[in-house]
Order: sequence, then C-alpha cells, then structure tokens
Amino acid sequence: MTRFIHDKFAKDYLEELLKDYGEVKASEKVSGEIKEIDVLFTPAKQQSSNLQILGLLGRFAEHPALIEPFRNPASTDEICDCILKLLEVKAFLRRESKANKTKLQESEIPKLWILTPTVSETRLSSFGTVQKADWSSGVNFLPDALRTVIVAIHQLPPTAETLWLRLLGRGSVQSQAIIELQALPLNHPYQKATLGLVYNLRENLRVNQELEADDQELIMRLEPLYQRDREQAKEEGRQEGRQEGRQQGEQRLVIRLLNRRLGEIDTSLIEKIRELSIEQLESLGEALLDFSSVADLETWLNQP
Repeated sequence: MTRFIHDKFAKDYLEELLKDYGEVKASEKVSGEIKEIDVLFTPAKQQSSNLQILGLLGRFAEHPALIEPFRNPASTDEICDCILKLLEVKAFLRRESKANKTKLQESEIPKLWILTPTVSETRLSSFGTVQKADWSSGVNFLPDALRTVIVAIHQLPPTAETLWLRLLGRGSVQSQAIIELQALPLNHPYQKATLGLVYNLRENLRVNQELEADDQELIMRLEPLYQRDREQAKEEGRQEGRQEGRQQGEQRLVIRLLNRRLGEIDTSLIEKIRELSIEQLESLGEALLDFSSVADLETWLNQP
C-alpha cells in the first residue's frame, strides 16, 4: 500500500520540478501490453539556464527522458521491464518518423533513467554498467546502444548537485536530503513547493496502519520540521494581520485629516488612497499640511 503512496509522491515531485522546462507526462501508456511510463519528459525547444538549479536531475532533463523512480530496490526483472518500455517508445518514434517521411534523430530518442534507492554491485555488473568520468558516483551507464542509466541513489555524494535525487532515496539518505531541503533559502524557487509535497506524503503515510520502519522514521523526521513550518506560517499570518491593521489605521487617519482640511473627499480619491502603502500614507500625512485644495491632493496622488 505505501509503495503506491511513494510512487505518487515521486511522480508529483518530478512533475513539479520539471514542468517549467518542458512537457511532463506522468503514467504515460505505451504500446504492446498495457505498460505505463512513470515520467516521460520532453524538454522545451528553448533550454532554460535555470535548469542548472536542479543539479544532476537538471542534466537528465537536458534531453528527452524516461524517468522510472523505484521506492524499493529495482530488481533485475523490473530493470528489464523499464528497458522494454524504452524500446517500445523508440519503435513508436521510428514508425511515426517513417509515416511523416522524416529522419529520426538520435537526439529525439529518450534516455532511460532508472532511479533506485539501492542496488547491488552484482546486479550492476550483470547489466554491464560503467561509470563515466564526467558524472558523479552512483550514475551507472549501460552499453550506449541501450540508452539506459541506473542511478543508485545511495551511492550519490551528499552535495547540492544531487539533492533533488536524494529526496527520492530511503532511510538516512532521504532524511539527510530533507534536512538540506529545509535549510535552503526561503526564496529558493523549489523549496516551498517541494516541502509541501513532502508534508503531503507525511499525511498520506500517517493514515496507513502498516508502515515499514523507513516510513516511520520519515514521519518522525518530518514532524519537527512540519510543526516548525506551521508555527512560522502562523507567525507570518499574525504579522500580516498586524501590518494590515496598521495600514487601515493610517488610511483612516489620513482620510480624516484630508476631510477636515479640504472638505468631503471624492470616493475615487479615497480608493486611490487605500491603494497606498504604509510608507506612502505616512508621506501623504506630512504633505497634506501644505494642501490648500483638492487639486493639490490630486497632483500628489498622480505623481510617480
């Protein structure tokens, strides 16, 4: 049961991170027997420089990609099934290219990225994987003709470059990644959305009665972070409320002073005054002492 919860989290998570950089299709069906690709990604024609912010995951997304995340270690049969999906996609693209009388470019054929929390050296060896010099440890390439890579998440170095993949790991690997995620600057483009997905995963796991040890540890790891973020959100809400109350008080004071000095103010001018920031309201409160007519107020409100 929890495997499906984690599967949905992985698909939603990858879609959230990659949607700004191209077309993302989750649970895409392929021909033959009913099979589903977890995530099929087609990069936008105009590559965004922001893709680098996703580190190693961003490198995967530079070209068409099939991404197959596993919650449990991928078995030999599961890896073979993933390769079969890739071959079916390639066959479909060849048929489509032939029908359109165009040449299928090598760059149009997706590469398969199998994300597994752990994998044995024996299994990697059975697929003839190799590591490449310009890629980090944990990224294991099958022979080039198969266009397949097995990413052993537990082998990835704990760096900012690998953070977005380690969040799909298990146990201490995932826990450490969550700590790093929470420590990112508040203005980081993916921190808030990703934490939201992680907290949603926590809620879905909590209602399940049969949790594995890893899931119990994940919930415990997330609990203090979740509570801290809740308290922070409440405090921000209180501050916004105080700010709003102060702004409304400034508005009432300025409008009252203007009515005393210039007579009843037109509704359209009052609306403009209500759009002013606190700083602008304070400036208007000082400037109105020199006003002698409504025209002075209009001139002040119309200035840049």
